[in-house]
Amino acid sequence: MTDHPFPLHRHHSLAEAVAAAPRPLNVSRRAFLAGSAAALVVATALPTMGKAQAAPSAAPAVAAFLELHADGTATLQSPFIEGGQGIHSAMAQIVGEELDLDPALFTVVPAPAGGPYGIMGGMRLTGGSASTRVGYPFMRRLGAAARSLLVQAAAREWAVDAAELRTEPGEVVHAASGRRLSYGALAAAAMDLTVPETLPLKDEASFRWIRRPLPRYDVRAKSTGRQSYAIDVAVDAMLIAAVQHAPRLGLTPASIDNRAEIEAMRGVHSVHLLDGAIAVVADRFWQARAAAEAAQVHWEPGGQAEHPMPEDFSTSGWRETLRAADGPGVEIEAAGDVDNAFAAAETRLEAVYEAPFLLHGQLEPPSTLARFNDDGTLDLWLPCQAPEQYAGAAATIAGLSPENVRIHSQVLGGFFGRHFLYAHANPFRQAVPLAKAVGRPVKVMWTREEEFLRDTVRPFGLARFRGAVDANGPVALSIEVVGEGPTGRWYGAPAGADPSAHEGLSGKPYAIANRRLGHVPVQNPAEIGYWRSVGHSMHDFFYESFLDEMALAAGQDPLSLRRTLLAGQTRYLALLDAVAELSGGWRGAAYDHADGTTRARGVAMASPFGSEVATIAEVSVDRGRVKVHEIWVAIDPGQIVNPQTVVAQVQSAVALGVSQTLVEGLTYEQGEPTARNFDAYPILSPDEMPAVHVRILESGAPMGGVGEPGLPGVMPAITNALATLTGRRIRSLPLSAHDFN
Repeated sequence: MTDHPFPLHRHHSLAEAVAAAPRPLNVSRRAFLAGSAAALVVATALPTMGKAQAAPSAAPAVAAFLELHADGTATLQSPFIEGGQGIHSAMAQIVGEELDLDPALFTVVPAPAGGPYGIMGGMRLTGGSASTRVGYPFMRRLGAAARSLLVQAAAREWAVDAAELRTEPGEVVHAASGRRLSYGALAAAAMDLTVPETLPLKDEASFRWIRRPLPRYDVRAKSTGRQSYAIDVAVDAMLIAAVQHAPRLGLTPASIDNRAEIEAMRGVHSVHLLDGAIAVVADRFWQARAAAEAAQVHWEPGGQAEHPMPEDFSTSGWRETLRAADGPGVEIEAAGDVDNAFAAAETRLEAVYEAPFLLHGQLEPPSTLARFNDDGTLDLWLPCQAPEQYAGAAATIAGLSPENVRIHSQVLGGFFGRHFLYAHANPFRQAVPLAKAVGRPVKVMWTREEEFLRDTVRPFGLARFRGAVDANGPVALSIEVVGEGPTGRWYGAPAGADPSAHEGLSGKPYAIANRRLGHVPVQNPAEIGYWRSVGHSMHDFFYESFLDEMALAAGQDPLSLRRTLLAGQTRYLALLDAVAELSGGWRGAAYDHADGTTRARGVAMASPFGSEVATIAEVSVDRGRVKVHEIWVAIDPGQIVNPQTVVAQVQSAVALGVSQTLVEGLTYEQGEPTARNFDAYPILSPDEMPAVHVRILESGAPMGGVGEPGLPGVMPAITNALATLTGRRIRSLPLSAHDFN
């Protein structure tokens, strides 16, 4: 697959891509100022890096990032897509801070594909908990640039030195004379000015809005049902299409036995054979769906699937394949002398951990509206996390150049990695040929059943552990992680250079003198993809659980052992102190709660996406059912923009973590998923949701992510608590698969 969401010919992880991204060129002398008496429009060229380029090259100034209107409001084009994580509100908060304009006066819209919006070293995506940390320095400079222009315009108007002026929200003020002008009144005059070479940024001590718990501007529309999503978009003369996919990849339709019958059904416009599916185009969705579901399709081997699903594939068989794979694999990390440490150790232990396939299960099933225009262009309205890559792929399908494809990115109704560019999981690949075939706009809408059949799943994971301990704690640790990560699958990252295959096992901060981590690559027959926190979503469960096993074998308290292994590392110790204090004090043994339940607590740590997290969970068991009562999370993202958003993101990540711990898991039999809707794929119910308590620490480290880091510590914290409570060590999820009677 060549249409990558990020350029992994240079970077094998999002973190590396972000770290290597060049900063935007100084908008001075590259600023493009255009507009009228009604607005100031600031647009800037950014450096881009092509595959053969070793250094950035400046492109001409193009579309606007920021437009300031005569009424004092502003429109900001965001490089990142809003999907409930609050990124549009964050962008307004950052730009507004440097511009000195109330973020509530901003309208934030997703930037179109192309242009200068590739602020991740010439590319962009929304994911990897990267949007705020990547956008923060750039958006501050953008706001400072606009503010500088407005101050210059006021200085010229009043014939004073710009150094005599200051700004207040939405105004430039000359304190000596008491004069002031609104930004709207200065917008036209600012058009003719040049951004200075040096752009001083605000002293953080003077921030009005950054680090304040401002409300998100999109909450009202979502809570009142006014927010529009891709599934809601309509255009003139539009038809609706529903599909029936082949039961597994590697099959394609040969014929439809009752084609004449379904073509005659009410509202049906036409019936089409596609790659791996049939489609019915109709006036209304329910007409299309009824006809598609009624189609009696004869499937045969074929189609364009790069990874056909074997007819005999099953989860149980795949588990045994991974268990039988020979190690030690490609070396990821090594320190000390592991073999001699094991030979000399008095106490050794072994364990195999596993985690199931998981669906994304986002609220909004995928859809795409495609329209070919008379001028030869193509418009697509869809949910996506990488607009430029979608444009490139759609252009290939349509036989157009990418500049003739317009991507209208919609607010995402949940995503968690679901809307990256995959080979068979995005309906635009069906909408484009259908619109071309019928000569009218076509919106393809997948039912939940078709979504579950073609979702890219979180990989089934497995890791083998060997540990050696003495009375002081671990002396040696050997890990073999077996399988394939999504970055290896979709972007060609080789074994040893695919963080998604081992993150959460690698890069752990604990001081274990003798350790080794290897990756045993085994290609997964299922269509795997990115899932919230990616490899961390299972690997931290493996590692932090086995660390508790070693603590028990050494006769050590789990939290005390972690403190010992982190001695001198103040950032991690501060997190352990904070989460223990937040929980009212650490309890290392089971205890009787005032409500009559017997409870226990577990602790875990994780280091995902540039942030550090410590988690404590409290659980009980009632009539064989595990109950998670409370989760406490201390998170250090280094620096933050909006504490309210951080808390909300951690809470939602905890919910997903509890859900996968208690009930989630996808099973395959005969090459097909056994779940086609939520009746067979349970997710967390409201009565199962624990109380979540969050404490934010700002260590001043480089800004990390907040969308995913709250998840990885949840699973091991729960299972560690359960081990303390019951004496049983759970090494596979979900807990609903185990009997606690």
